[in-house]
Amino acid sequence: MKTLFEGESYQRLTKRVFDIVLSLILLVFFAPISMITAILIKLDSPGPVLADVPERVGQDGKKFKMYKFRSMIANAHFLLRTDPKYKTLFVKYKRGSYKLKEDPRVTRVGKFIRKHSIDEIPQFINVLKGEMSIVGPRAYYPDELRDQLKKYPQTRKLVKKVLSVKPGITGLWQVSGRSEVNFDKRIEIDASYVDNISLWNDLKIILKTPFVMISGRGAV
Repeated sequence: MKTLFEGESYQRLTKRVFDIVLSLILLVFFAPISMITAILIKLDSPGPVLADVPERVGQDGKKFKMYKFRSMIANAHFLLRTDPKYKTLFVKYKRGSYKLKEDPRVTRVGKFIRKHSIDEIPQFINVLKGEMSIVGPRAYYPDELRDQLKKYPQTRKLVKKVLSVKPGITGLWQVSGRSEVNFDKRIEIDASYVDNISLWNDLKIILKTPFVMISGRGAV
């Protein structure tokens, strides 16, 4: 029998309360780091503190604006898709499951905050707005999801399952290899998370996350 700490019951009520309380605590805890990060971003390169990125695909396919500290040059995502000088890089980006190990758009400060996931801190605002959860699957760009489904059509059912829940700041795939995991494996891992969603599993992922942040394992 499922309890308030497992399955749909947990996802519908307990998980939301847990997300709100923990997000408020962590926003306060990370406030000094956030202030320092914002100052360093402004000193390091011209542009806004928060990244100007395309919308992501959220629960049930609904699009939303994800908040992140800017780790790249201004308009990096737009330039990658439209500037001729990034044409080869864009091809490499798509071929590598929409990840680049060597990206010339990343700033000096950006390399550090991406490695240690400091750029993800503003996503706690998305959690408070109800667009994300602290723990959940990765949130994909619409064109990324579309292209990867063409490349891995066998993952269509798994993708549908993954999109049935809110995306997370951290998740099972992030603590299982992060960017070193390709799309087909990543979807399989996240679908497994959805099948076994519970407070206990969320807590295990949260406890593993600081080690991944500090070590920078698998980050790009």
